Amino acid sequence: MSKADYYEVLGVSRDVSEQELKSAYRKQALKFHPDRNPGDHAAEEKFKQASEAYQVLSDADKRAAYDRYGHAGLGGGGGFNGGPFAGGVDISDIFGDLFGEMFNVGGGQQRGSRQQRGDDLRFDLTIDFDDAYFGTETEVKIRRLETCATCQGKGTASGRGPSVCTQCQGRGQLRYQQGFFSVARTCSACGGSGQVIGDPCSTCRGQTRVSNEFKLTVKVPPGVEEGTRIRYSGEGDAGRASGPRGDLYVVLSVRPHDFFERQGYDLHCVIPISFPQAALGDEIEVPGIDGPISLKIPEGTQSGREIRVRGRGMPYLNEKGHGDLVARVMVQIPRKLSRNQRELVTKLAETLNVDNKPTSPGLLDKMKDLFN
Repeated sequence: MSKADYYEVLGVSRDVSEQELKSAYRKQALKFHPDRNPGDHAAEEKFKQASEAYQVLSDADKRAAYDRYGHAGLGGGGGFNGGPFAGGVDISDIFGDLFGEMFNVGGGQQRGSRQQRGDDLRFDLTIDFDDAYFGTETEVKIRRLETCATCQGKGTASGRGPSVCTQCQGRGQLRYQQGFFSVARTCSACGGSGQVIGDPCSTCRGQTRVSNEFKLTVKVPPGVEEGTRIRYSGEGDAGRASGPRGDLYVVLSVRPHDFFERQGYDLHCVIPISFPQAALGDEIEVPGIDGPISLKIPEGTQSGREIRVRGRGMPYLNEKGHGDLVARVMVQIPRKLSRNQRELVTKLAETLNVDNKPTSPGLLDKMKDLFN
């Protein structure tokens, strides 16, 4: 079962600041804390998820690895390892922050800003299984919003930029006094930016950005898997009014291999062998992604036995070493025999003594373990 996205768990965007991240976690912790939800296992699970997400995202190194490669980039380093409030969060801080956000008692006025960060983009890239093994580079074309060259991102035909909104006086908010509290609402005239455009640019029509296509060389490291995300900082949409760019996330999809199946960093396959090979033992050569692999079949091998070859699996992502190759051997029984073959098998059967008494499946599994 795939793990939930840490940013979605906390309900924050990928450019969330440290303070916003802390505030979001505190709200989740207060809402789902076991002490406030006794006996509620669902709330307890959400509390653990929020704590795990905060532990990773509040650590600069872990967050950078997660942003670039998702859960695979943590290399098992993620997970919930803290106490009731990971990261030093306590109840008093939670209540203090929540009340400060819910009730603005005599607070100062906040000026709106028309400049906004650009949106993050997602590009889905499908690669071959061999490319996931060796790594690859490929050039892709991506459409994104660029700063308008005509108005240089100002949004106006004159190039002088927008003027101050007369309704909110550039604050972006209109405040109303309701008894003891002061309530702020977004200005409808400027949409909260505090500025309005009287002469919009003919190219971008006052939006400050236009859509363009650009080329990007995507570098795929060895060991990636289905769903791996590669982050390119600052390659997303341009921000409004010359705001900073968003990020680009390349999400990988891996085509299946003809006979190898990936499980973690191990590669699994099925190898057919003959009855003589299983009975007498043999050494065979099987194809591998990075070259032939020598596989030793022990004498008396049972059909279904798994033979492990160390270090011939997938390479570890951003680490040295490989997983293993796990080959399950299946003894092939010929559907038709020639007269000479039938005579030989008959002679062999006369020398073998097998008790065909029924055996429970559990006992059969234990017998298989003795041969593995």
